[in-house]
Amino acid sequence: MDKQRDFVLRTIEERGVKFVRLWFTDVIGTLKSVAIAPAEVEGAFAEGVGVDGSAIEGLTRLFEADVLLNPDPATFQILPWRGEVDPTARMFCDVSTPDGQPAVADPRNVLKRTLAKAADKGFTFYTHPEIEFYLLKSSKLDKSGRPVPVDSAGYFDNVPGGTAHDFRRRSVRMLEDIGISVEYSHHEGGPGQNEIDLRYADGLTTADNIMTFRTVVKEVAIEQGVYATFMPKPFSEHPGSGMHTHMSLFEGDTNAFFEAGAKYQLSKVGRNFIAGLLRHAPEITAVTNQYVNSYKRLWGGGEAPSFVCWGHNNRSALIRVPLYKPSKPQSSRIEYRSIDSAANPYLAYSLILAAGLKGIEEGYELPPEAEDNVWNLTDSERKALGFHPLPASLDHATSIMESSELVAETLGEQVFNYVLLNKRREWNAYRSQVTPFELQNNLEVL
Repeated sequence: MDKQRDFVLRTIEERGVKFVRLWFTDVIGTLKSVAIAPAEVEGAFAEGVGVDGSAIEGLTRLFEADVLLNPDPATFQILPWRGEVDPTARMFCDVSTPDGQPAVADPRNVLKRTLAKAADKGFTFYTHPEIEFYLLKSSKLDKSGRPVPVDSAGYFDNVPGGTAHDFRRRSVRMLEDIGISVEYSHHEGGPGQNEIDLRYADGLTTADNIMTFRTVVKEVAIEQGVYATFMPKPFSEHPGSGMHTHMSLFEGDTNAFFEAGAKYQLSKVGRNFIAGLLRHAPEITAVTNQYVNSYKRLWGGGEAPSFVCWGHNNRSALIRVPLYKPSKPQSSRIEYRSIDSAANPYLAYSLILAAGLKGIEEGYELPPEAEDNVWNLTDSERKALGFHPLPASLDHATSIMESSELVAETLGEQVFNYVLLNKRREWNAYRSQVTPFELQNNLEVL
């Protein structure tokens, strides 16, 4: 730690850094930032920087209490979009109380707690997110009240001279400059929709990377005169934006999900992990899909999973076991497909990991896999096969989460209550709206 701190202080001096941003998030995953002068960084390492604790309550502001931001020197990076004029750096922070205890409302601490629980069982949690988003010409709507995408291209389309090409190239280069490795980037299925996949990393690094990724994408969009949105479903007739996440548990250098000779080379640990995720999926959905709009994606088609089931390379299933590579045991993994790009990655990955660990601890049996396209089955066929639906709305998801011991234990009482309060507020505000759908269908008829 001292070497890392020395490196940060030396780099600040050598690169002429003028501002250091201390980053943290609230419970719904909004990035927060406090800028300090370079001369204050050494003191921040030693004593932290005091801020109002209501900043991490996620707009609830139930009470105000001082907390300390403790910068993590391992996350120090120069922000490339700031350029060479007044160079600016950032560090993610752990939030603590004035007496030095981890702040219970800090989402990053929630994930660190869950990762520590996995580590106690000998596991390291690795994740690889595929992040989708839309590029729009502006944040403004057109005359018909709709967002306007930057192009009309589709899945994997190559658009000569297109905005998305330049955007992805610039974004990937900037992500690499800030230490985030990118595996793939391409145009997605919707007009103006793009996907950038981050390389495998441990759960905490991935969550930090996702927060940085969103900022980079927004900054590059502004630079290029367009607007990027991670809204789960901005167009009713086009696919929503998910964040399919591949994951695995490792015991040292050994992939705990791999077993030679097993079906799909999936070990008992891997099967139990999937079973845990399936059993608890409805309980965690209010966090993995935390907005009213999230349920327009889950139930609006476009390859979004709507039912709790798993399958081998089945894109209609909630959990997919990808095609394995027999010669590469390290690549055995599962893919969780419901989580969307607007989730708080710290809380979402905490709950996904906790659900999987519960399956391992309790020895949950893995139910039969879904072999057919689940969307094409009838309701009675799905019911007979035991494929239960995910929550149909934020209200439904919040009600299920409210009675979940797993979620309450994993998030901790304060974060659990803050999330519930936020989601109830959002639902109450939403259900009081009179929508264009109602006016168009009811005004003249009734």
